[in-house]
Amino acid sequence: MEDLNKANKRPHKLTLTDRRSCAVSGVNDVLSFDVNEILLETEQGMLMIKGNELHVSRLSLDKGEVDVDGRIDSFTYSEGGGYGGKGESLLARLFK
Repeated sequence: MEDLNKANKRPHKLTLTDRRSCAVSGVNDVLSFDVNEILLETEQGMLMIKGNELHVSRLSLDKGEVDVDGRIDSFTYSEGGGYGGKGESLLARLFK
């Protein structure tokens, strides 16, 4: 089963342009989003994007790609590529 999971992995890449737009590849799921924060599950762990007036302008989970527009203030990664373990504690902290 592990060989199948390795074969499905996509390269993870993050491209930021002028803090106004970013393109992210290697995305497995969009867990939550609003105008101030977007939470993505990527091949490299959970990725939180914070800023103002954030907007998901393009979403293709089949290709694992997400484009975000708005004022981007920070990117924060946490370990854990799934819903279990540390990913759950991050989500729990978000909904406090």
